[in-house]
Amino acid sequence: MPAILFRSENDSPEEWAERLEERIPGLDFRIWPEVGDPDDIQFALVWKLPSGALSGLPNLRTICSLGQGVDHIFADPDLPEGPRVMRIVDPWMGRAMAEWVLLNVLRFHRLLPEYEALQAAHEWKPMACPETSKRRVGILGMGELGNEAAESLISLGFDVSGWSRTEKSIFGVTSYFGADQLDGFLARADILVCLLPLTDETKDIIDADLLGKLPKGAQVINGGRGGHVVDEDLIAALDSGHIAGAALDVFRIEPLPPEHVFWGHPKVLVWPHVSAPTNADSGADQIADAIHKTFAGEAPDNLVDRARQY
Repeated sequence: MPAILFRSENDSPEEWAERLEERIPGLDFRIWPEVGDPDDIQFALVWKLPSGALSGLPNLRTICSLGQGVDHIFADPDLPEGPRVMRIVDPWMGRAMAEWVLLNVLRFHRLLPEYEALQAAHEWKPMACPETSKRRVGILGMGELGNEAAESLISLGFDVSGWSRTEKSIFGVTSYFGADQLDGFLARADILVCLLPLTDETKDIIDADLLGKLPKGAQVINGGRGGHVVDEDLIAALDSGHIAGAALDVFRIEPLPPEHVFWGHPKVLVWPHVSAPTNADSGADQIADAIHKTFAGEAPDNLVDRARQY
């Protein structure tokens, strides 16, 4: 039987080996860097594999990201051209991300940072309860994750808009698309949620220019990738008061270095990349299906466009 190669910084190889063995008895499961005979490897299941690690596998047919994002795969300058690239599209991960987005939107909406500061100062100071229908939440990136997050927010009565590269029609969401409509989208985003894929076009998108086009006092939530945010620009916008707060789950360097300003900034909540972790129990079925199809010479589901990188 052909073999698969596994490598991840965050996921347990033993857990994935067990889950896939349950679905594909006798699966030849190899853990990088113990590749064995490289001619055997047809499927690679990876998260942040070192550059060049896949270039010596002549029969590799499919590279699967252990997550929704594939930017870590395309960041490899020696990525082989032949294999297909796919990602996990898992309803469990979509629900987890929607919960995380909703949690952080509600945290800002119901003034939790302000009440935490009042508690620290031993001050009893009730504030007016905001009107949900008047709170405008804008989601950058309306793929599977953005769509599910939008549905959760709409169910509570928030005014939700979404921006994407191409036009989307999603019930209850005011749709913006393309570069020409980005400014209009930003102008009505009291809370900006970034769930974009990281590509050459979206890298550094949350910079001083974009932040300046948000309403004064807006908040920023990033569950996409650390490369979307220009850290220095966000810090400057927070310090100036134009941006009132930020909740960040992803960073340019992970783990976030202990000396980074975000850790101690009073307007920033740091999350350690936990918004929508990969779940082996729910993800193994589609990975096993992709392995079966790959070994049979068929195209698996959830392929990404190598030109667009998502």
